[in-house]
Amino acid sequence: MKNAPPSPAQPLRIGTRGSPLALWQAHEVRRSLMVAHDLPEAAFEVVVIKVTGDMIQDRALKDIGGKGLFTREIEEALLAGSIDIAVHSMKDMPTIQPDGLVLECYLPREDVRDAFVSPGVARLADLPQGAVVGSSSLRRRAQLALRRPDLTLVEFRGNVQTRMKKLDDGVAVATFLAMAGLNRLGMAHVARSAIEPEEMLPAVAQGAIGVEQRADDARVRGLLDAIHCTPTGQRVNAERAFLRELDGSCETPIAALALLEGDTLWLRGEILRPDGSESLADDIRGPVADGPGLGRALAQTLLGRAPRGFFDWR
Repeated sequence: MKNAPPSPAQPLRIGTRGSPLALWQAHEVRRSLMVAHDLPEAAFEVVVIKVTGDMIQDRALKDIGGKGLFTREIEEALLAGSIDIAVHSMKDMPTIQPDGLVLECYLPREDVRDAFVSPGVARLADLPQGAVVGSSSLRRRAQLALRRPDLTLVEFRGNVQTRMKKLDDGVAVATFLAMAGLNRLGMAHVARSAIEPEEMLPAVAQGAIGVEQRADDARVRGLLDAIHCTPTGQRVNAERAFLRELDGSCETPIAALALLEGDTLWLRGEILRPDGSESLADDIRGPVADGPGLGRALAQTLLGRAPRGFFDWR
């Protein structure tokens, strides 16, 4: 029955990546829906889908190309009808959804800050000259190169557990993770310190979980409306509008953070040369309702100040 609520006989299928963090996020969406609609766990099925970004671990993200490295296969399954919703880390999401899919549901946002992780160093400022630091994030690498050009930066891919093992194996003396992911996995103790946004502005939508659905599925929309966090949506929509106007992707060092101050939205944004040799940053305030417009305006301000070829690789 098309409009029947999920049930053990006809469970709502939740698509996700298979990492421990991705599974935590899918289970949190399931838990939220169970509470909101008084449904049993058996009314939901978590479906793990392998994505390109997880299957290819021996190359940098920029070398395997394109947008949607962590979302494409999940979105294809959603369009094909083999899952009913898709759960994503919003910092991995392209700013444009495939035709027929929409993102209108966000869970409450977690800590937006980056975590500094090191077995033997307490803070970013304490890293010795020439230390080897690992990260797969171009945004983090560019921000770090800008602040500490003496450091040696190496590619550092994999989930939280994989990166921790690399540190233990001496591949690098430090790395960065998202505080949100560590908090969700009960691993906040792994962070030697949290890096404030004033020191390193986070990735667009960092700490936010989004739930994607088919645009024409009114039944699912009704289910998701009950768990949507409006303030998170307002903040994320402003940040993603900023990113979209810049045509940003995993291959572009871009950072942004929106905060709500009553009826006002404060958006900070930063763009960097990929090698960290230059950074441009600014901020804008305006009505919360105009969040996406503020994001576009801030992007145009920074683009107007950026020289030709600012994002080109050298």
